[in-house]
Amino acid sequence: MNSIYDIQQFLKNYGTFIYTGDRKSDLMLMQDELKELFLANLLDRKDFQVATLIIKKEISEIQKKTI
Repeated sequence: MNSIYDIQQFLKNYGTFIYTGDRKSDLMLMQDELKELFLANLLDRKDFQVATLIIKKEISEIQKKTI
């Protein structure tokens, strides 16, 4: 996974479509879903860590824009 788009496509494979209209909320929900997949052993540790870092970076960029 290299981008938010890749994460969205990965989640779609498991029937998870996230769109609330609020980007930050969407990212937080994606992070929760990835955690659940990791805990269910459907996602390996490396992919989980990479995806989490991508999401955290995106959330950080959103927060910078609102300041």
